[in-house]
Amino acid sequence: MIRAFLAAVLLASAAVLPAAAKDRLVIGMTQFPSTLHPQIDSMLAKSYALAMGLRPFTVHDPDWQLVCMLCTELPTIENGGAVRETTSEGKEGIAVTYTIRPDARWGDGAPVTTKDVAFAVEVGKHPQSGVASAELYRRILELEIHDDRRFTLHLDRVTFDYNDIGGLVLPAHIDRANFQADPAEYRNRTAYDADSANPGLWFGPYRVVRVEPGAAIEFKRNPTWWGKPAAFETVIIRIVENTAALEVNLRSGAVDYIAGELGLSLDQAAAMEQREGDAWDFAYKAGLIYEHIDLNLDNPVLADIRVRRALLHAIDRETLSERLFFGRQPVAHGPVSPLDWVYDADLPRTPFDPDAARTLLDEAGWTNEAPGALRRNAAGEPLRLELGTTAGSRVRELVQQVLQAAWKDVGIDVRIRNQPARVFFGETVSKRQFSGLAMYAWLSAPESVPRSTLHSTMIPTAENNWSGQNYTGYRNPDVDALLDSIEVELDRGKRRALWADLQAAYARDLPVLPLYFRATPYVFPKWLKGVTPTGHQYSTTLWIEEWRAEE
Repeated sequence: MIRAFLAAVLLASAAVLPAAAKDRLVIGMTQFPSTLHPQIDSMLAKSYALAMGLRPFTVHDPDWQLVCMLCTELPTIENGGAVRETTSEGKEGIAVTYTIRPDARWGDGAPVTTKDVAFAVEVGKHPQSGVASAELYRRILELEIHDDRRFTLHLDRVTFDYNDIGGLVLPAHIDRANFQADPAEYRNRTAYDADSANPGLWFGPYRVVRVEPGAAIEFKRNPTWWGKPAAFETVIIRIVENTAALEVNLRSGAVDYIAGELGLSLDQAAAMEQREGDAWDFAYKAGLIYEHIDLNLDNPVLADIRVRRALLHAIDRETLSERLFFGRQPVAHGPVSPLDWVYDADLPRTPFDPDAARTLLDEAGWTNEAPGALRRNAAGEPLRLELGTTAGSRVRELVQQVLQAAWKDVGIDVRIRNQPARVFFGETVSKRQFSGLAMYAWLSAPESVPRSTLHSTMIPTAENNWSGQNYTGYRNPDVDALLDSIEVELDRGKRRALWADLQAAYARDLPVLPLYFRATPYVFPKWLKGVTPTGHQYSTTLWIEEWRAEE
C-alpha cells in the first residue's frame, strides 16, 4: 500500500509541466470525467471541467438566484417572455422564448445559433441517445425557431421552474453527423471524446486543447469568448485519485489549487488548517451535496423494507458526523437539505438503534446463532452485500470501514468493492451494475425536484440506452404523483406541503440510505482570488473569468 501511494505521488509530480509565473493555473482534482459530452452521464468532475468551456442558458448563481448566461434576458410570465397557452390536448402549457447572446461564438468562430438548440433537442428527444436526463426533452412539444438567435419552447405543462432549461445547446456543425450516423452509438463516438481539442466544441472563456485520459485536461484561453477576459492563459486539471497524494501534490507545488468541489476531505482540510493556517486561506461551504447510499432494489434482499430499515438503524450517523467531520456535516434524513426552504424539519427519522435492526432482520427471516454472527436465511444463504464507491477517496473509505463494522455487529457481512470514478459512474452506477450498495453524492440546485432520481419512468435500462438517474430502481406510484404535483404547483405554500409529503414518503420507503450533507472545504493559495463557492450543483468554474492572481 505504501509503495502504491508513493508511486501515485511520484507519477503526479513527474507529470507537472514547467511553471509560468501566474499565467498558468494547475488544479488538482480526484476524478476524471467518464465523458466530456454535456448531456451524457452525470458526474461532478465533468460539470467542473465543462464549466470552463461552455455556459448554460440558465444557471443558479452563488446567491442561489436563477440567471441567464447564454441568453440575453431570463424570460418570465411577468416580463412577457413566457406565455401560458393551451396544448393540442386541451391542457395548460407554456411558451417560453429565449434569445441567444449575439456575441456567442464557438471556438472555431462559428456563431452559436438556434441550429445548435435544435440539435440538442434532436439528441435529447431520441430514445436511444442515452442522455442522462431526458425529461425536459419529453416536455418540449415544439421548438419554434424565429431566426438564428431567437427561439420558443412550447412545453406541455406550467411548472414553477418553467424557465430553467440549463444547457440546451450542442454544436450542430461538429457533432450532428456523428449522431445521425448511429444515434444508439452516439455516446461512444461523440466529438467531445473523440476530438476533444476541436475548438468548435467550446464557447466559454477556455477551450480544451489536450486530454490525457484518466490523468489531465488542459485548457487555453478561448479567443472567441464574449465576456471578461480570463486571467490565466492556461488552466490544467490534473487528476490525482488518492486524496492523501493530492495533498502532497499541493504542498510540493505540483498543483496550485485543489478543486474544492472534488478535492480534500473535510478532515484533511481541518487538519491542514490547524498545522498551516497562516500559509493558506481556508473556507468551508455548507450546501446541497447529499452523501448517501443507493440500494439496488431489484436485489431480493434489499427489496425487503425491513432489511433497508435495519441497515439504517445499525448506523450511528450522529457519532460518525461528529468524529469524522467535527460536526460540520449534518446527518441527512432525506434528500432535502435543511438549507433549502422546502426542507421539512418534522419528517420521520430512523435513529441509531442496533437492537431494532436485529429485530427487523429476525422478522425478515435472517437469523443468527449468536450475537454478531453472520445471519442466514432458512435456506442457509448468508446475508452478504457489496458496498462500492469511488476508489482513492480517503473519507469515503473511512466511512465504509465504519459502516462495515456497524453492519457486522448486527450480523450483516458487507464486502468492499471500489472502482475509479470514471468506471464507477460511467458504468457501474449509470448502468445499474452494482448488486447491492453504491455510495456517492448527489448535487442539486435550490428546490430541485428529484424526478430524475425517484420517478419510476427514470430507471435506466438497456432499452432506453441507460437514460435516467433512478439507479435504485425505485417504483412508487404515490411518489410519482407527488413529483408530478410539486412541479406544477406555483403556490409556494401549497408546494411546500407537497414537499413535506414527498420527504415523508422517502423516509418511509428508504430507496437509499441517507448519510449526511457535505460541507465542502476550500484550501486556497494566498495569491488566488475571486473563487466563490456556491453550495449547490453549479461549480465555481462557471465564473472562472473572475479568478485572478494577486500578490
